Amino acid sequence: MATDKTRVPPGQSVTDKWPVLHYASVPRFDPARWNFRIFGLVEQPAPLTYDQFMALPQSKITCDIHCVTAWSRLGVTFEGVLAKDVLGLARVRPEARFATVHAEQGYAANLSLEYLLADDAIFAHKADGQNLTPEHGWPLRLVVPRLYFWKSAKWARGVELIAEDRPGFWEQRGYHMKGDPWKEERYGDPW
Repeated sequence: MATDKTRVPPGQSVTDKWPVLHYASVPRFDPARWNFRIFGLVEQPAPLTYDQFMALPQSKITCDIHCVTAWSRLGVTFEGVLAKDVLGLARVRPEARFATVHAEQGYAANLSLEYLLADDAIFAHKADGQNLTPEHGWPLRLVVPRLYFWKSAKWARGVELIAEDRPGFWEQRGYHMKGDPWKEERYGDPW
């Protein structure tokens, strides 16, 4: 398969498949009990039910995704709610510079607001026109295409806005705090 090498970071191989990788079991989804919270350094905390979240303005992005395990999948179209639109509901306070995205089973991903508020960060419920499978994060997965895919937390349940960065689930286990695939920020940490 011929690929545009400018779209593939160093150390990555292109695949048409979408490998399934996660730490724990796949959680069960109950729309009546599901909620999403925006909290921390915000003017107005915003709890949302599943129906409220799904009623938010929908968007599509097409992007490339890059896994820390060295695969890349090009041209994936995700549908959902842009992260900047979700955070706009709670009015982020000026001192917030980072976020922790909380997900099922105690999983958390950390990232700077630079990435979360970008035009290509989306809380997705569909990929390539189909609902995400439970193994890929149904009902809601954060997608941050500028970072390695472990930052794109599956089964997202909320965003906590914070002033100082703190390690998420994988960062506590030796992964890089930022995770830029173009700089091969896979493991270790310069901070």
